[in-house]
Amino acid sequence: MPPDHDLDDYVDPYSPGHRHGGPLRVGLGGPVGSGKTALAAALCRTLGAEYDLAVVTNDIYTTEDADFLRRNAVLPDDRIEAVQTGCCPHTAIRDDITANLDAVELLESRHPGLELVLVESGGDNLTASFSYGLIDVQVFVIDVAGGDKVPRKGGPGVTAADLLVVNKTDLAPMVGADLDVMRRDSAAVRGGKPTLLISLREDPTAASVAQWVREQARARGLQTA
Repeated sequence: MPPDHDLDDYVDPYSPGHRHGGPLRVGLGGPVGSGKTALAAALCRTLGAEYDLAVVTNDIYTTEDADFLRRNAVLPDDRIEAVQTGCCPHTAIRDDITANLDAVELLESRHPGLELVLVESGGDNLTASFSYGLIDVQVFVIDVAGGDKVPRKGGPGVTAADLLVVNKTDLAPMVGADLDVMRRDSAAVRGGKPTLLISLREDPTAASVAQWVREQARARGLQTA
């Protein structure tokens, strides 16, 4: 993609959909600190007994997010793989997805019955989006601390993700964010695609996001255990 290309007009060379015979792959993207790793942990706890599940994390130079998941024992260690991108996170989830594909392939070889893989991006900005050559559906996570203006600022992450999650709603009164404005603006820029407002502090199971993932799994023929 040329460097002067307008990212809002970016068209992924892969079309959305289940374009492989392996597990359902769900991408989790969003800015630094929005709660992607905490959401991944919550989904592992909630869905781990229902699906044969694994996680790939992305960090630029460390394995911090994978280490967090392991410390919290959300899955057995051999179900968590870390990718160190060494560059802007979007490069490894959109432009050159080889390292992430290798990580998914390793998990599939280790767990032949794998049904669901969460692929968590490193923290990026509102232009971050996954290649549909890597994932089947993508979730973009923002939080209220950035202000209620964030949804209307747009960007491919906000506008094109299959699900937008507005996290940390419990902080809204403390940062002066209007959740009704965020809900309204999300609907305006997303063309009918769903948005969920959540607080992992108030609901550590991430019940509404987990239910959305179940719906994606059912649409691809996967049934809960």
